[in-house]
Amino acid sequence: MDTSSLFDIKDKTAIITGGAAGIGKASCQILAAFGAQVVVSDYDLEAAEETAAEIRKSGGKATAFRCDVTKDEDLVALVDNTISHFGGIHILVNNAGGGGGGKESPDQIEVAQFKKVFELNVFSIWRLCQLVAPHMRAAGYGSIVNISSMASINSSPAISAYASSKAAVNHLTRNIAFDYGPEIRVNAIGPGAVRTHALSTVLTPEIEKTMLKHTPLARLGEPQDIAGAVLYFAAPISSWTSGQVLFVNGGGVQTLN
Repeated sequence: MDTSSLFDIKDKTAIITGGAAGIGKASCQILAAFGAQVVVSDYDLEAAEETAAEIRKSGGKATAFRCDVTKDEDLVALVDNTISHFGGIHILVNNAGGGGGGKESPDQIEVAQFKKVFELNVFSIWRLCQLVAPHMRAAGYGSIVNISSMASINSSPAISAYASSKAAVNHLTRNIAFDYGPEIRVNAIGPGAVRTHALSTVLTPEIEKTMLKHTPLARLGEPQDIAGAVLYFAAPISSWTSGQVLFVNGGGVQTLN
């Protein structure tokens, strides 16, 4: 068996939304380390430029573009700028997202807030997939990786907007895999509790202890753990994998309660 090409993404161009920090940054770093030309896309341009600079300092290829994924004009500009800078698009990691986990009780959240979560977590993914697909087909290689969440299959209080939007991401992934195949693969990753800034705002020693009670690997995730799954889906090793949702969660379930 010739294994030399299984993780070969040299000179392929990857867009990573929310790429300045956390899982997005780790994904940028690992794809660049395996040879991809990385577009660090983020709402925070200064942080995105810092991440791109770090990658270039390590010998990788990267540039940064500001993008608010809830604005269609920003999504169009992101794709246009990527084509202008690198000449093609092969990989898309839809990582940008958010919500008010633990703060979405129907007694607390307004209709506009609920709608905003879906615009951020679902609508932006659908639209960006639509925009990159022609370029992936033209390039003869396409892999789309959507970042979902364990919340998409868990049941918890006060997280209805975020959890249902991530469940939509799972089903969106399974369906558009048919729309974009056979040229483009579409998969999703559902992270468990990962040590990011967002988690740090709610994590206490007591909550962590509760989370680890039902986690066989007995630790919380790190951004690099999710980035490894991103690499798998982005690279040729997963060439017969599409429409799948991979949960990376230490083998268990971590919830805040």
